[in-house]
Amino acid sequence: MHGVISYIIAALLAIALVHAAWGDLRTRIIPNWLNLAIALGAPLWWWSNGWSIWPDVVLQLAIGFVIFMIFAGCFAIRAMGGGDVKLITALSLWLPLVPLVRMLFAMAIIGGLVTLATLAIHRLMKRPDNPEIPYGVAISLAGLWVFANELLTISGP
Repeated sequence: MHGVISYIIAALLAIALVHAAWGDLRTRIIPNWLNLAIALGAPLWWWSNGWSIWPDVVLQLAIGFVIFMIFAGCFAIRAMGGGDVKLITALSLWLPLVPLVRMLFAMAIIGGLVTLATLAIHRLMKRPDNPEIPYGVAISLAGLWVFANELLTISGP
């Protein structure tokens, strides 16, 4: 029973991440309600995969806190938007440490490609202002990649 529920919860996360990527690409905004829904879905994921409160859930909450602090620092120096920080934090609640590190590496690579594409388009359109990078696209794609390749084949952290 838990296996089917896990796949349903993972599918809902995938839909949310696609929505976040598409919305960020179109409007450069990741809605707070969407980040909150992703964060609130994590306990369902933990339950459906049989994670224990100690140490599994406590470790996930600690990881989420550390990720928030790191990326809030990026926000403070204007290197990242607030919606991006919230999306990474919400997604970090779903990912055990090793898959999270893989997601962060994939996010950096995809983010670099998104940045180059955005800058090229901005330059071709000869816009005088600084472009806003839709980093939610990189976060979402990296999260989807890690989920599809790692987490759907294992159970637990």
